[in-house]
Amino acid sequence: MKTFRSAWLAVMIAGALAAAPAAFAKPPVMTPETPAVAVGPQYDTTHVYVAPEDYERFTDSFVATFGGSKSKQGVFQVTPTPSQTMSQLVFTPVGTISVFGFKTPIPFPFGAERTGYLVTDMDAAVRAARAHGADVIVDTFPDPIGRDAVIQWPGGVNMQLYWHTQAPHYDALQTVPENRVYVSPQSVHKLVHDFVTFSHGKVVSDDPKAPGVEIGRPNDTYRRIRIESGFGKMTVLVTDGHLPYPFGRETTGYEVQRLDETLQKAKAAGVSVLVPPFSSDGREAAIVQFPGGYIAEIHANVSK
Repeated sequence: MKTFRSAWLAVMIAGALAAAPAAFAKPPVMTPETPAVAVGPQYDTTHVYVAPEDYERFTDSFVATFGGSKSKQGVFQVTPTPSQTMSQLVFTPVGTISVFGFKTPIPFPFGAERTGYLVTDMDAAVRAARAHGADVIVDTFPDPIGRDAVIQWPGGVNMQLYWHTQAPHYDALQTVPENRVYVSPQSVHKLVHDFVTFSHGKVVSDDPKAPGVEIGRPNDTYRRIRIESGFGKMTVLVTDGHLPYPFGRETTGYEVQRLDETLQKAKAAGVSVLVPPFSSDGREAAIVQFPGGYIAEIHANVSK
């Protein structure tokens, strides 16, 4: 009897594991208490921290690579405890970035948040994030133009929420960048379920055997989940953490029309190509490093 039970348990576990990739086929049920707080992907910025001496080289190289413009630069306190940082937005057709060049030591846990998401209501957004599994690691605080908080999703995914006293108006993006999140198999279900519910998003694909070349392991496969919401795109890469450099260091993937032309512009602006172009899942992609150290993925869609 004990042998039969053990065998039956093994069959049940194996069946559950085999069904796991389909777990997100049915989207989470939204409750009336889940407010939609996203504004739009053009307002959701990747946070880039660079040394002050690299600041201009970085922002110039980013604009030279993708086009666009820079906001007026200033020095502000953007943390709840005393600090001073150079701060500037860089607007491009493929995504917006917030650039920080701290002139003082960086207060914890700032520097670990990957993005800043504009919300319609800060208090409602923080309540919803808490209700759907996020840890509020920096409670709401004022900044020179609004309010902010930093939250952490399962798997250690940090992001900042922000709200402006006067609503900003940015041009729509030509292509929407993807927030690239690397997580463990243990964390992925809760991360995806909680974030999709919070963001009113949807899982658009869940590939349990995505080509390993996408994470620097061409002889292997891994699980890749793609999510879309009012905050933009998120790609969740589920791995065992055995990643060759620089995979896992890129926080954002930028979609361009022609990868070869973009890389030519990047190289001319002092950008290094860390991973040469490779093809997978209807994309041609590469990983680059900008002056100042910022690492990014760049991709273009091609015919499958």
